[in-house]
Amino acid sequence: MYPQKNYPPKYRSFFRHAKSMGKVFLGQRVQFHPYPLFYTVSASYCLVSVFSLCSQAEGFKEQGNAFYSKKEYSEAFNYYTKAIDVSPKNASYYGNRAATLMMLCRFREALEDSQQAVRLDDCFMKGHLREGKCHLLLGNAMAANRCFQKVLELEPSNKEAEQENKTAGTLLEYERMADFGFEKRDFRKVVYCMDRALVVASACHRFKILKAECLALLGRYPEAQSVASDILRMDSTNADALYVRGLCLYYEDCIDKAVQFFVQALRMAPDHEKARLACRNAKALKAKKEEGNQAFKNCNYEAAYQLYTEALTIDPNNIKTNAKLYCNRATAGAKLKKLNQAIDDCTSAIKLDDTYIKAYLRRAQCYMNTEQYEEAVRDYEKVYQTEKTSDHKHLLKTAQLELKKSKRKDYYKVLGVSKNATEDEIKKAYRKRALMHHPDRHSAATPEVQKEEEKKFKEVGEAFTVLSDPKKKMRYDSGHDLEDEGSCDGGGDCF
Repeated sequence: MYPQKNYPPKYRSFFRHAKSMGKVFLGQRVQFHPYPLFYTVSASYCLVSVFSLCSQAEGFKEQGNAFYSKKEYSEAFNYYTKAIDVSPKNASYYGNRAATLMMLCRFREALEDSQQAVRLDDCFMKGHLREGKCHLLLGNAMAANRCFQKVLELEPSNKEAEQENKTAGTLLEYERMADFGFEKRDFRKVVYCMDRALVVASACHRFKILKAECLALLGRYPEAQSVASDILRMDSTNADALYVRGLCLYYEDCIDKAVQFFVQALRMAPDHEKARLACRNAKALKAKKEEGNQAFKNCNYEAAYQLYTEALTIDPNNIKTNAKLYCNRATAGAKLKKLNQAIDDCTSAIKLDDTYIKAYLRRAQCYMNTEQYEEAVRDYEKVYQTEKTSDHKHLLKTAQLELKKSKRKDYYKVLGVSKNATEDEIKKAYRKRALMHHPDRHSAATPEVQKEEEKKFKEVGEAFTVLSDPKKKMRYDSGHDLEDEGSCDGGGDCF
């Protein structure tokens, strides 16, 4: 092949076009010769070849149009591709293939074809319009705006370009609102904006990822995972989708699996700051929690309590793990006799996860230990409604019985003894209290004091009568009402 400068000026333009075709209809390359004898022969040969190739390319295009009109887009794509292979400098062929790719939802490829079309012909209005639509579908409202402005320069009255330009402006506004909402941690607002934006930019992975991340932060993990998984099916190397997938697992307390996804995201995008931070938090949280668990197993409850406290400061957003940490700290607190703090920790756990049965059970036990029986019954009822097991039923009945007993006179308190007091301890306590409240001892007191002491003296007698009688004591301890106990005299069977 010889340089074109060796040919006369009148043939150079023709040869350039022939050369761009790359081949002749016979499948041979054009042979250029430096000798004048071959100018006419070569030029005529190339001219015939060019006309033949143009005709062939147009034929492919017409076949593509036919398939396109029948909505057989895959076949249309094949024929438009053939036309481009024959005539790669024809802008309309790229435009037609871009339209077909849009129908096949292959928007990135359609964008490339649209851009190539307008590079070949800057006045190709349909090419600019299709490029703008692709930018919109892919979520690039600024680029779409530039394309539609170009169309309006070429044709100021183009209604379609005007409407699409307004849509691009709306999309930009949703983006702005979403960014502001994310900054203020108003994740519901972000999800709302992204849902509206995705109606226009249905192929925008960036919007989908932002929505998925906010769904995860709202605790709507199945929805977030579904969005991330859809993107990963199309692009398994998408670092943002890998990060969101890991975030869902992390917030569901599947920390080991979450770390795997964070590491994979960082492998795809080493500068992914969110994945790096989440990975660091996940590892720190797991390590601190395991340290606390080990200290608890070793009966070092003070150390366990402190380690759980430290773990709770690592990531306030991890609701499920923090709920477990609060419950664990409550268990350690109960061992340390910090019952009120344990109740508060269980309440914090339930606020984070109102389905956390273990926290309800732990709080109910603490209520029982502090004789707050109404609260204990309420928690056990909640547990039994959720999980109707025989164990939970027994716990509820025990709490209900203790509540019933707590509403009667507490004869143990009247005598100042424990519920496990022996017969001798009960007798000694009775003598002491009876002497303390005997009316003769308060004969010089005011009438009000005498009346109060007399009342207490009678209560001491009642308490001793019940607790010194094995049968009455057993019925009293079982929660039975003893008001009619007077009918059971003389050793008769009261059962």
